[in-house]
Amino acid sequence: MSRAVRVTVYALLVLASALTILPLLYMVALSLQTEGETLSGEAVLIPDSPQWGNYATLFEEAPFANFIVNSLVVAGGITIAHLLFDPLVGYVFAKFDFPFRNTLFVAILATLMIPLFVRMIPLYVMMSNMGWLNSYQALIMPFLMDGFGIFLMRQFIQPIPDDLIHAGRVDGASEFTIYWRIVLPQAKPALAVLGLFTFIFQWNEFLWPLVATTTEEMRTIPVGLTLFNQEHFTLWHLTAAGSVIMFVPTALILIFSQRYFVRGIALTGLK
Repeated sequence: MSRAVRVTVYALLVLASALTILPLLYMVALSLQTEGETLSGEAVLIPDSPQWGNYATLFEEAPFANFIVNSLVVAGGITIAHLLFDPLVGYVFAKFDFPFRNTLFVAILATLMIPLFVRMIPLYVMMSNMGWLNSYQALIMPFLMDGFGIFLMRQFIQPIPDDLIHAGRVDGASEFTIYWRIVLPQAKPALAVLGLFTFIFQWNEFLWPLVATTTEEMRTIPVGLTLFNQEHFTLWHLTAAGSVIMFVPTALILIFSQRYFVRGIALTGLK
């Protein structure tokens, strides 16, 4: 690759990175401005007098601490469930031969084509009949596993040599021991990808928490932030502060799991 081509590529990468980061930087800057500055019509990336108290004011105006706890419980609970159940089901489809295996797998994949708003009314009626509306059960139970996670784990587990599994069986290990001690350790990159995707998706989920909750105490942060913005539509600096708070957990998870995430995406693509 010639020097001119490298310089062009790097320049395009810097431009793309700047365009990607600029909205985030402006959101942070907006969260540190006064109400008057946000309504002035001028875009300010570096406020003259950062208003760090906006974050404290946000928690005084609405129970954002409660929203954050609810989101952590819901997104964390669903992520843990996916990491427990999706690899187990994927392992069964990858390494066991049983009647109608392919048909069942295709049926699971077909669920990916059914959008949430189609399933929302049956889910709502089911949760209502069970008395679970406005509770963690309603927010977590319908999403304990999904077709994408099962597909991802099956594709990653399938190339694992069968000789390793047969060796475990010869040594007298149970099927669950083989799964737990032989299969899962080799699937760590895929587990990292699955956990990251699941947590980010559930952390940002808006529609189902809006439908399934009826009180302020059970709102998740996307729902709470949206309703706060509707009630205080001129307080853009506080809305931006809430958006920054909502962004931080997913950014931290991505930073700390980046190595496994990149490796998992690469290996899953190769397999």
